[in-house]
Amino acid sequence: MMAQEARIDVKTLLQKAAGDLSAPELYDLARIAESGPWFGAPTIRSTESPRPPDYEWPLVSEHPYLGKYGKGTASVHLANGHDRLVNPMIFADGFNYGPSDLDALWQWFNEPYSDAGERLFDQLLASGIDIVLLGFDTRHDYLQVNAGVARACIGKVIAERQGNTPLITGGVSMGGLVTRYALAAMERDDEDHQTETYLSWDSPHNGAWIPLILQQMAYFFEFFEALTPGKASKASLIRSPAAQQLLWAWVEDARYSGPVATASPLRAQFVQELAQLGGFPQRPVRLGVANGRGDGQGPALQPGEVVFDKKFLGGIVGSATARYQPAFGEQQPVGGMHLGLTSRTSTTTAVAPFDGAPGGMLDSFGQVATTLGVELAEMKRWSCFVPSVSAVALDFDPMTWDVELDQDLRKVTAEHTMLTEFCCNAINTEHSAVTPTLAEWVLRKIAK
Repeated sequence: MMAQEARIDVKTLLQKAAGDLSAPELYDLARIAESGPWFGAPTIRSTESPRPPDYEWPLVSEHPYLGKYGKGTASVHLANGHDRLVNPMIFADGFNYGPSDLDALWQWFNEPYSDAGERLFDQLLASGIDIVLLGFDTRHDYLQVNAGVARACIGKVIAERQGNTPLITGGVSMGGLVTRYALAAMERDDEDHQTETYLSWDSPHNGAWIPLILQQMAYFFEFFEALTPGKASKASLIRSPAAQQLLWAWVEDARYSGPVATASPLRAQFVQELAQLGGFPQRPVRLGVANGRGDGQGPALQPGEVVFDKKFLGGIVGSATARYQPAFGEQQPVGGMHLGLTSRTSTTTAVAPFDGAPGGMLDSFGQVATTLGVELAEMKRWSCFVPSVSAVALDFDPMTWDVELDQDLRKVTAEHTMLTEFCCNAINTEHSAVTPTLAEWVLRKIAK
């Protein structure tokens, strides 16, 4: 339990000069692998061609946020035997940088999840559900901006639907939060969203986690990167509005020392706005699935253990050390980095051991290690991204996180979660992955 204020402290030192290395050589060390934003959500591994949609709609929000009107696309896949929308399910894309790739979203959720070759989206189409994939032109924008796009999609689906079958509305990862906000805002504005069921898939209702030391490395090594105009850099995603709103702990740069849960005012503002909207939409049945376990068992990652310790040219030119997040304590070392003349070491105080929490997993350490030329064992590449206690919307303060990460969710009763029903996976799996446990539960609940 976190009573003290969680914080990070960074010490900066100047190293001896790095020999006769030129600036381009330092740049090369900082971009060993291809550049681009770190910490993106999973991408497809399928070699199959995606199913072409029956039609697509361009979407423009009518509800600006901070003067911004969001834009997006809806990709419509009609159920077997349907020639128009009859029984629609809106499913919104999740956290990543840039525009949505709805073909990739289709392929991700339609990968075979069982030995029998069962595919979730194909099963939903066979059951008579029309799937409307909702994508955003700028996934990393403010969640409220994209919630306006979700509202436009809901309105378009209602206008195009034949008959009056209620909607299923939700999404994966960030998409579950975007649609949660949109539905609640429509209820506040007395707009009939005609949604009977809300579904979130491993959505960080109370916040997500990316290791603080890795966030710092993104900023630090980006500074030495040979940036390409118009191309995203290592820290582009982590500094985005969406990341600031989603992550429980966030730092603004590699030098930042101070509180981590309140470092960005964008998160506090988003949490406050959601609370003012009632937290969740009240009319629909609220369903949610978690890619993490529900019995309190996280991955076997030792808090404070060194994950990688990279030395460039024996440590003379540079280095990068990362540890799994230690368990609370004061001034606990989490790692450090140096390149050229600049060296930084970081410690945290009163931060829970999130990396080993039960939850949906992201290869955060793996992405950074690959870029830096570090070979890691597969199990070390992955750590918790969306804790199970967040994905099931357990009732606790999303700013202070006074909750046990390893709480046994099998004993949770209805008054302790904001969801009507939820399902946790049997093992801790990759964030947003389709598994037999989760697919079968969702089919039972919505494929009637």
